[in-house]
Formats: sequence, structure tokens, C-alpha cells
Amino acid sequence: MGKRSIVAALLAASAAAALTASSAVAAPGAGGAQPFIVGGQDATETYAFMAGMQTKDGEHNCGAALISPEWLVTAGHCVTDPTTNQPHDPSQWQYRIGTTDRTQGGEVVGVDRFIPHEKWSWTGSGNYDVALVHLAKPVQAAPVEIAAESPKAGTEVREIGWGLTCPERGCGDAPVKLQQLDTTIAEDQACRAVPDSGFDQAGELCMDNKGGTASACFGDSGGPAVVRAGDRWTLVGATSRGQSANCPEHAGIYTDVTAYKDWIAEHTGGQVTSAR
Repeated sequence: MGKRSIVAALLAASAAAALTASSAVAAPGAGGAQPFIVGGQDATETYAFMAGMQTKDGEHNCGAALISPEWLVTAGHCVTDPTTNQPHDPSQWQYRIGTTDRTQGGEVVGVDRFIPHEKWSWTGSGNYDVALVHLAKPVQAAPVEIAAESPKAGTEVREIGWGLTCPERGCGDAPVKLQQLDTTIAEDQACRAVPDSGFDQAGELCMDNKGGTASACFGDSGGPAVVRAGDRWTLVGATSRGQSANCPEHAGIYTDVTAYKDWIAEHTGGQVTSAR
């Protein structure tokens, strides 16, 4: 994913006029699916909590994670307009939940509310890139718990999504089969060292790119990063951005979902549980 300002430039002429770079992360509805995971593999299991944001005709745009029967967490840039910064019209969107095939299976449900973080802005640093999605009705799929604490550098982590499997925008189609990538949490310096990354160690996670060979990419935005806790997965991150139009060139930046547990609880009425 490219940094958020880059993203806007690729999305629309108006956004490009306001910003200065071109991005590898695109917003929903901006010419089809965003990037897939590069350097990963087909999903080895069905993740009940995995959700794909789609137009009503099934076009993939972003990922999300089910955190209660009626709430998803995703990236703020997935659910807001890059020109107005306002939430998208929820009636135009649906999510497919709990399948490894973005075209079939699982549960398909509509949306009645998008809640981006109050401090998220397309013209900001890229921080606070988190949002909640309220589903039009509860689903049967099992949600994922939010991890008890932020993972340390070196922690093994799995990135999941339907983003591009090649590194640059327009290089191919989004995969039908869900992809996964096993990597580790990188030292914060790997993201801070990239010019204009806007990395905030208090609310973001830095993802190792395996020497420039593997990364989340266009279409993975908003999708989950998870870590093992015993025999289950726990949620630690939501795909936010990178710093190049070539997805794996630099370490990737994920919103640290564990840092927003209080915000999530406030807006969901405490319906979401966290691991202990």
C-alpha cells in the first residue's frame, strides 16, 4: 500500500490537486479492487471473522474483521470519500463474511452505518486510520477477539486479504482465493525511517516486508493482521498504508487495533470482547 496522500492522488483528480504524491492504497469504488498480498499463499484455513467490502454487484474493495455479530473493524480510508472525508453511503455496500472465496460462500450482509475515527483525515498524516462498520443485521459467523496487548517487535503475525498478488497498481486482477502472509512485527524504526511515512508507534504497527519481497497490497486495506493465542487467532491490526507504489518496497503500516479498544468499546456499547 502506498502512503495515504499517494492514495488520494491515484483516486481522483481533485484529491491529486490537494495532495502531492501518488499512492498504492486506493479507496473503495476507485476503479476496482485494491492491492492483494504480495509474496503470500492461498489461505490454509477458513477465517470466520474475515470480511470483504464489496459493491452491491460484488466488486471487491477492502478487507475488514468481524469483532462481534454486528460490528466490523476496518481502515478509515476504506469507508470515507477522499475528497469530502465524509463516510460513504452505507446503502451502496455489502460485506461477504467467513469464506475464502470472494465470489461465493459465507454470509452476505448489508451495512447501515460507517463510523470512521473522528481524527481520521485524508489530508492528515495517515494516523487514526480506523473505522467501525455496523451491519444491517447480526451474522452467525464467529468474531475474532482483539488481542490483550500490542505485539512486540519480532512477534509472528499473519496478514490476510484479497489484495493484489503482484506489486503495482494495474498489474493484475484481485485473487478470488483469500491470501495469507506470515511475517513478523518489525522494529518501529523500519517505518519511521521511510520519508513521510507519518508512522505513529503509539497507534500503529510496523510490518516486516521480508527484504522487499512480501507485503499487503492494493485491496488488502482494512483487512486483519492476527497473532496466535493458544489455539485461536486474536486481532492486532488493520491494514493501513505503505510508502511506495510498489507494495513490498518498504515495511507496511497497520493500524494497531489494540490501541483503539476504548474507542471501539465506546461506539459499540461494549459489545466487543478482548482477549485476556
